[in-house]
Amino acid sequence: MAKEVAGQLKLQIKGGAANPSPPVGPALGSKGINIMEFCKQFNARTQDKAGKVLPVVITYYVDKSFDFIVKTPPVAIQLLEASKLKGGSAEPNRKKVAEITWDQVKTIAEEKMTDLNCFTIESAMKMVAGTARSMGITVKGDFPEIINN
Repeated sequence: MAKEVAGQLKLQIKGGAANPSPPVGPALGSKGINIMEFCKQFNARTQDKAGKVLPVVITYYVDKSFDFIVKTPPVAIQLLEASKLKGGSAEPNRKKVAEITWDQVKTIAEEKMTDLNCFTIESAMKMVAGTARSMGITVKGDFPEIINN
């Protein structure tokens, strides 16, 4: 028989760096989840992605057990890494802070494709470009014509 789901919890934690201090500890403790068990499992699963911010969706059950899914890093963070910036523009419509290429956009879109709600790589690229625009990052050149063979 399936376990009864008590709820879901979404957090963003650096890979391999989950610890019981805030914000992780209080968020899990208030739901009755074993904090140290989660931290051990999360750190073991994200050892290869150490230092990257990773969204995690935790499903907790009535019997205090839990499952979690680790997603790919947010597009905004991947854009900051690609453009080697610390943060986006305070006024993205007026002040542009960096430029990236469509190849970089395509790489980010392909990596993030599993977590996006789109079906083609072109629409994923447009979503990534839109995030870049809202951060004050311009994308060089024209949108490439991708032909699926």
